Amino acid sequence: MTFRIVRPLALAIGLALSVPVVAASHSAFDVSEIDTTLNACNDFNGYVNAKWVAANPIPDDRTRWGSFDLLREDSLNVQRTIVENAAHHAATAKPGSIEQKIGYLYASGMDEAAIDKAGFAPIKPRLAQIAALRDSDDVVRYIRDSHAQGEPVLFRFGGNADFKDSNRQIAYANQGGLGLPTADYYRKPEQAAIRSAYVKHIARLFELTGTASADAQRQATAVLAFETRLAAASLVPVQLRQPENRYHYVSLAEADKVTPSFDWAAFFKTQNANVTDGFSLSQPKFFAEVQQMLGDEPVATWQAYLRYHAIDNAAPYLSTPFQQADFAFHEQALNGQKDIKPRWKRVLEATNDAMGMALGQLYVADHFSPVAKQRAQQLVDNLRAAFRTRIEQLPWMSDATKQKALQKWATFVPKIGYPDKWRDWSGLTLAPDNYYANMQAASKFDHNYRMAKIGKPVDRDEWGMTPQTVNAYYSAQKNEIVFPAAILQPPFFDANADDAINYGGIGAVIGHEMGHGYDDQGSKFDAQGNNVNWWTDADRAAFEARTKKLGAQFDAYEPLPGKHVNGQLTMGENIGDLGGLNAAYTALQMALSKNPAEANRKIDGYTQDQRFFLNWARVWRGNIRPKAQLTLLNTDPHAPAPFRAIGAPSNMPEFARAFQCRSGDAMVRDGEKQVKIW
Repeated sequence: MTFRIVRPLALAIGLALSVPVVAASHSAFDVSEIDTTLNACNDFNGYVNAKWVAANPIPDDRTRWGSFDLLREDSLNVQRTIVENAAHHAATAKPGSIEQKIGYLYASGMDEAAIDKAGFAPIKPRLAQIAALRDSDDVVRYIRDSHAQGEPVLFRFGGNADFKDSNRQIAYANQGGLGLPTADYYRKPEQAAIRSAYVKHIARLFELTGTASADAQRQATAVLAFETRLAAASLVPVQLRQPENRYHYVSLAEADKVTPSFDWAAFFKTQNANVTDGFSLSQPKFFAEVQQMLGDEPVATWQAYLRYHAIDNAAPYLSTPFQQADFAFHEQALNGQKDIKPRWKRVLEATNDAMGMALGQLYVADHFSPVAKQRAQQLVDNLRAAFRTRIEQLPWMSDATKQKALQKWATFVPKIGYPDKWRDWSGLTLAPDNYYANMQAASKFDHNYRMAKIGKPVDRDEWGMTPQTVNAYYSAQKNEIVFPAAILQPPFFDANADDAINYGGIGAVIGHEMGHGYDDQGSKFDAQGNNVNWWTDADRAAFEARTKKLGAQFDAYEPLPGKHVNGQLTMGENIGDLGGLNAAYTALQMALSKNPAEANRKIDGYTQDQRFFLNWARVWRGNIRPKAQLTLLNTDPHAPAPFRAIGAPSNMPEFARAFQCRSGDAMVRDGEKQVKIW
């Protein structure tokens, strides 16, 4: 069972012409953390972060630890107070209120004794359904019904804006069904150990539900072979970054030709999704392979595959042995995490999966002020002005393309803190004493909510992140930049800090999200959010020549011995960093030009320009376990944090001037090595 909320595709930062300068009551940057034994011009990340990293080891229940993680921990502690209070008062809360529902959900998840007593009884009906399958038609019906329960299997299905008409929401069927991180894990020799651990994990879950050891091993081996077939027909993350690989609009009749054994009209009817003229069968090759497998894979193999995923997806919500098995593979074997997270964190994460926006409504009531929202809006306005200036001054872009770029700039929609309207939870019924049933009900409720949107105009007020999320994102199809409340605090944003700190933190995050509108993929969407070409051929060629250099720069970074960053997978984020940091620097100079005294003032011995870059690097401080890093190198469109700290600044002459670096220093890319895009 997959209790996961499907979000719209978005690009996240895992951020007068002056904000009024507030006299700092503190320096906002502890310069004692700087390692002055290192040379900023050769090891800027170490210069800023090495001492902190050495003094702050990764907690055993984490795979990494740094600036983002500290903020996320703070956010979790605030949320914990909220949900524990809701659980304590749930019985007397207003019936049907979000406070009562969150209280019931959290309390049921914390009732470990009841969960352990139930064992795997909650999923026995699901396992019985799978055991009763007799042919491929039964398999198709099971897949159809499972999706309708909010328990997607084999492929992903949901609604999103039409790539060709961003005002309407259509259905998207996307590849899925793999238990390992990417398709490469099924075929690359270097992942053999992970495949072996995966088979053991599958067998362990089968054994926990009563399957004899030898049979469990046989079925687990069959599941791996089954998924290997799916993987051979699946695209890898680099390919999925390209819009043309995420959108393939077909009629229902055309879809049925790809999968004659899968009646799409019946599927949509079961989901209660209004699909009449067509939808995106986004990766046809994958679905063609599914058709072949419906014909030639034995029903027993389908049963093993469906049975495993039913158990695995439910494991976090079942008794302790299932939770331990889930941790042992997904966190320990894949990512090197030493200890399982305490129960309250796991249940809080589940609460966020199930009712995150409702929890956000309670979060912002006490933890985000209108004043903070106003100040953040000023920074957004200043970054918009700076980004426009940079577009206008581009030497490599023609006036024709610039006008289109500026049209897109003019339609940016910033969202700050929290939504203007909140989601209605009145149709969700939860109980105080059944964790699995509550998570199941929330999953089905969310599925129905998403299905109801298909065929209707896009809701441009809806958010794809909760306010308590420490992150930010850009949506190409809505052309919006979104900054949840939880990220609008130090080290990103500090109302009592000097301008340099804020522009090097949240200012660069704002610029980063704007930059996504003009990265290698975001630039393929116009001002209205439609996937159309607004470039001249010459300008696109000039752009791609510059991005190629940036890709080569990141390809050379080596976070693990023999393992390099994938410059193509991380391209969009790297463009966002480079354009965002440049725009933030321009905005800082525009702000300081209005206040010469501040521009010339040193704080703790550092200039405003230096503090700008110091805070940028501080944002990316942190450490990560090698296994987790390896997983992210294969799956994450973000480059490892140390290289984000140095990548963009190394291309900026302003950094070299600020720290008096010279040609030949590691942090100086000059001549043909320097990358300038936005």
